[in-house]
Amino acid sequence: MNLLRSRREAAAPGIALDASKTGHQAEALATDLHSLIVGQDEAIQQIVNIYQMYLAGLAAPGRPVGNFLFLGPTGSGKTRIVEATAQSLLGSAHAVVKVDCGEFQHSHEIAKLVGSPPGYLGHRETQPLLCQETLDQYHSEKVKLSFVLLDEIEKASDAVWNLLLGILDKATLRLGDNRKVDFSRSMIFMTSNLGATEMSSILMPSMGFIAAAAPGSDSAGQVDGKLNEKISGCGHQAVRRKFTSEFVNRIDKIVVFKPLGEPQLRSILDIELRLVQERVFTGCGTPFGFTLTGAAKSHLLREGTDLRYGARHLKRAIERLLIQPISNLIASEQVGHGDWIQVDLDSSLNALRFLKQAQGMPAQAMAEKALPFGAPPLVAPAIVITPKAQLGRIRDVPPGEVSFGE
Repeated sequence: MNLLRSRREAAAPGIALDASKTGHQAEALATDLHSLIVGQDEAIQQIVNIYQMYLAGLAAPGRPVGNFLFLGPTGSGKTRIVEATAQSLLGSAHAVVKVDCGEFQHSHEIAKLVGSPPGYLGHRETQPLLCQETLDQYHSEKVKLSFVLLDEIEKASDAVWNLLLGILDKATLRLGDNRKVDFSRSMIFMTSNLGATEMSSILMPSMGFIAAAAPGSDSAGQVDGKLNEKISGCGHQAVRRKFTSEFVNRIDKIVVFKPLGEPQLRSILDIELRLVQERVFTGCGTPFGFTLTGAAKSHLLREGTDLRYGARHLKRAIERLLIQPISNLIASEQVGHGDWIQVDLDSSLNALRFLKQAQGMPAQAMAEKALPFGAPPLVAPAIVITPKAQLGRIRDVPPGEVSFGE
């Protein structure tokens, strides 16, 4: 009888559970990161998974919340993803304890991190960089997390690596004056360019606007999975050659950032243009709106694509070709409060030209028109129809044109 009952219980259908579904807070973090970071889905997923474990109370006790090592060439978003995580959870991209490991290439410089022991001259005059007060300074009532970024970890001396062994494993650090620092509520991120030279040699014919004729990529400049595996293996081998096994064994996740093709750079361009528009709205004395035509965006992409520098070269192109001319327009009073500017490409001069399409637009109307950035460009003079009592009248103006060369 008992055997029959047990068989019936085993055969009884249960309720199917979806273990891949995350909570609302982790889902919100994933949404924020995907809106700010392009082409690095694996890194985003690893951060979200660790954060979900922390929220569920299942993070490993006596260890940091997560230990990450991000590899990849410069300009692939390794530092940016840490800042975006802090921005999403703590409200500021600057809420990160950043350690530039290039400043710790000699063993004696470790005193800047932990402080000098008693008896040394001036040991109480400066506060150690990794003290408890520094870690907890960005905590909020809702989020009690610290984000520690060790940038370019491969440049640090062996003394820094040995110091990290206790932090990564036991979440504790003993300062020079014998105070104890608790890292159990910290996410530790390390970035490195290890293997970047080998990766660049693999990617040189396989990324950007020449990718259509290159092996290992499609017509859009997107590298294939086989090439990504080769790049990932190259990064992991470089880590094993550089660091000791006990150091590597304390890292929870090693993520090799994928190369950025033309689709990713185009999405990054839209994000950067949105940030430029926000800077104009908030940091400029005469806020105005602007939009770029498809030809203007393609021009910025051509000028801002370099295999060696990734997205950073694109940002420099935006500064040089868009922001600097806009600053000239502001300084010469050619644009004013409430103007709407269309940026197009003058093919004869191979330079951007700026057309004033409307003026006197209310701030709310400009914000709705400009964000989210990337909407189809306007062809005719822009007229926003709103109640006169609330927003006033917007008048058409003859399109004025200004051209800027290189």
